[in-house]
Amino acid sequence: MNRISVPSHDTAPQASRPLLGAVKDQLGVVPNVFRLIGNSPKVLEGFLGFNGAVAKTLDVKTRERIALAVAEVNGCDYCLSAHTYLATNMAGLDAEEVSLARNGQSSNTRANAAVAFAAKVASTRGRVEDADVINIKNAGYTDGQIVEIVALVADNFFTNILNNVAETEIDFPVVRSTYAA
Repeated sequence: MNRISVPSHDTAPQASRPLLGAVKDQLGVVPNVFRLIGNSPKVLEGFLGFNGAVAKTLDVKTRERIALAVAEVNGCDYCLSAHTYLATNMAGLDAEEVSLARNGQSSNTRANAAVAFAAKVASTRGRVEDADVINIKNAGYTDGQIVEIVALVADNFFTNILNNVAETEIDFPVVRSTYAA
């Protein structure tokens, strides 16, 4: 059961309704996380802007790998469920690659560097070592792309933490974290 209400389109604040309508137009549905954020029209507006911007960074497979790694670090079943679905059905990752991503890894050498770095950023709350930055640069990532990886971590961190606080009802095939507090 949700600890914070997840409004329908009709019960959401008036200012959130057009934004939720835009989500539905884009995705065909409005996942619970967007409706949850819609409790605050300003936060929904900001989230959609930031989320839309980071969705134009890197490639979809790497973005989904990062989302899975961060969700596992934060023990967010909602986001693990959503991003397992998206990684499989939108990004075309197979079950092995999804499993690797959840552990901050990839079978693709370049993606492995990005997802390992993202997992380290998430697990250390950004307190990475010099060697971590050197490794991501040695994998061919530019300073701008490193900023993008950190932005993707932050974007996913927000939804992970919010869904953990709210205990948002999962509206995707359920995947459980192996996270142990």
